Amino acid sequence: MPIFVLLHLINSQIPKFNQFPKMTQTRAYLELHLAVFLWGFTAILGDLIQLSALALVWWRVLITAISVLFLLRNGLNIKHLSRRNLLQFGFVGVLTGLHWVTFYGAIKLSNASITLVCMATCAFFTSLIEPLLLRKKLNWTEIFIGFLIVPGMVLIVQSVEVKMYMGILVGLLSSFLAALFSTLNKKWIDNAEPLPITFIEMTSAWLFLSAVLPFFFHAEPGAVLWPSAKDFAMLLVLALLCTTLTWVLALRSMKVLSAFASTLTVNLEPVYGIFLAWVILGEQKELSAGFYWGVALILVVVFSYPFLKKTLGKFPKTKSASHL
Repeated sequence: MPIFVLLHLINSQIPKFNQFPKMTQTRAYLELHLAVFLWGFTAILGDLIQLSALALVWWRVLITAISVLFLLRNGLNIKHLSRRNLLQFGFVGVLTGLHWVTFYGAIKLSNASITLVCMATCAFFTSLIEPLLLRKKLNWTEIFIGFLIVPGMVLIVQSVEVKMYMGILVGLLSSFLAALFSTLNKKWIDNAEPLPITFIEMTSAWLFLSAVLPFFFHAEPGAVLWPSAKDFAMLLVLALLCTTLTWVLALRSMKVLSAFASTLTVNLEPVYGIFLAWVILGEQKELSAGFYWGVALILVVVFSYPFLKKTLGKFPKTKSASHL
């Protein structure tokens, strides 16, 4: 019963597409900050849930797809989409699933704090991917800012144990995949309704992961798919609050806020996540001062990005939330 009550509350917050109600700047900021805070919380849940990364994401995309289907008011409404469109969004869904698998895999291999810092490199990867996929000129300012992240990553690598290196590599791969699927969404989603597209992407991710599961369990016979009651409760929070609800909040707020304000707020995700890792997981006990110097340097670079973009007058218009 609480699940359906929560879905009803989320549904009540979703207006018809392109008919978002007017809201104040203050409310928009609060809603986006809540969404970003919950995004940061996904890393904590990934650490706490006692499932493999693949099984965890399998459940996340399944529950999210079901919740989105419940929220669709007029059916799927995908008849206007061509077969090519369906294949495109299906491919993005597969990339999204792989991004989440590598994200939670990195957490299992290292910890939540290190993985969140790796995700801060997403803007740098985007600066390289966007010109190729969107046929834009290379923005050397973005690339230069991205390279400034390298010294911070070097400090982090030097300050952690060797056993965590694989987690850093997988975390960087996850960041690359996030930049890739976000850019493709930006390229293809212009004339599509976001909620049905989200359903298509989540369903395609679930189908892809379902096809991979038999091979995974053959290689890892000790792995389990069915969660405990405690893990299932956390999976519901991950899917309903940290995915479906954050999608609604971010989309609503980004219709009101400027791209500059939105990006600056979204950059707080690793800050919130690392703070939660301190409070809930006590990760500060296993990380040295060098790690936090590296984090500080990376965050300075990340937060300087929108300021420089605004100064140069080249900041792109935000169309929708890129996170799920």
